[in-house]
Amino acid sequence: MGGTFEDLIAEGEASDVAGWDFSWLDGRATEERPPWGYANLLGQRLSSGVRASLDIQTGGGEVLAQAPSYPPIAVATESWPPNVARATELLHPRGVVVVADPDEPPLPFADDAFDLVTSRHSASVWWTEIARVLQPGGHYFAQHVGPSSAFELIEFFLGPLPQQRQGRDPAREAAAAEAAGLTIVDVRTARLRMAIFDIGAVVHLLRKVIWWVPDFSVERYRDRLRDLHEQIEADGPFIAHASRHLIEARKD
Repeated sequence: MGGTFEDLIAEGEASDVAGWDFSWLDGRATEERPPWGYANLLGQRLSSGVRASLDIQTGGGEVLAQAPSYPPIAVATESWPPNVARATELLHPRGVVVVADPDEPPLPFADDAFDLVTSRHSASVWWTEIARVLQPGGHYFAQHVGPSSAFELIEFFLGPLPQQRQGRDPAREAAAAEAAGLTIVDVRTARLRMAIFDIGAVVHLLRKVIWWVPDFSVERYRDRLRDLHEQIEADGPFIAHASRHLIEARKD
């Protein structure tokens, strides 16, 4: 995108970051998609004889809303008030109940309440709670953010984070799921190229994905933003890599 540093910064600051829709970045950033197509797989699961489903940390409900149909009982949780409002607007007309929940244990549901629990890019995974609310024979089916995802961008602002790079490892997550009493059915991983074409897109991303640089503000990081703007102007798009894994577990 063209424009001066200040113009691009202002665009990024003024952008709407509610929900989990990234269409504002069209033409400003790209990210490869995982090969398995989570939204389609989720829709298939929800349409395959499930009686009661729970989608954890649904964001603005954008992914769940793509499903062609839902079980007789369909519930989604979300913690951030703007996302709760957006998810309610999208999902309530289709019969999905949206529950405001702080994303910390316990989940506000009874034991053995659901035969399918799902999540896409949850900020945290509480395996004992997932196991508790699943019925015997029920499944957890999710796409998680993997280790070191977007760390090229994160470390540009925060410096080296060797300890944090070890988090979200799929093997460790699988072990934690099994320790909670679940059986791992499937794990698939993907490393995906991201390209960011202007500094306005960086501002939008860091305002939207608030856990990447938790203390982010334009004023606090103006010098680093200017450095990155100049780097993009000189060298072309900033390249980072997203990390994703598909994970499925069963409660026996």
